[in-house]
Amino acid sequence: MNNPSTILDTIIDFLNSIPIKIIEKKISHDTFLPGIQLCGSSIYIDREKLKYPGDLLHEAGHIAVTEASVRPLIGKENQPPNWPSDGEEIAAILWSFAASHHLQLSLDVVFHPNGYKNEATWLIEQFSSKNYMGLPLLEWMNLCNKEEFPKMIQWVR
Repeated sequence: MNNPSTILDTIIDFLNSIPIKIIEKKISHDTFLPGIQLCGSSIYIDREKLKYPGDLLHEAGHIAVTEASVRPLIGKENQPPNWPSDGEEIAAILWSFAASHHLQLSLDVVFHPNGYKNEATWLIEQFSSKNYMGLPLLEWMNLCNKEEFPKMIQWVR
């Protein structure tokens, strides 16, 4: 599965099933990641502007690990100023690894060279060595247990 369009469709189908709703629409303004805009438990994507399909999994990870009471505020004016916390960032990175594994995607789909502050290669090395930074957080969120990881118990907190 090397075709970016096929990869994107696979990711969208998965996210819609868990459910993190993916809404395709034109995004007329600049966003943190090109072609992606978070809105509560939904993600707007603009296929023409989206550069890396794997970015969608990472952003979905942010939604997935956020407390249910805060999730509706994501991307809105009243979003907590400290969102996501450092712990949620680590949890979202590991969540996106688990999702990549579940979807049988190459890790460089999510951890591409132009993301993760130039640490994508290091993250791939860590996860390939089963050094799962953030695993206690995902366990605490009742999303997985360490004995079966990267298999998830549930995908959304």
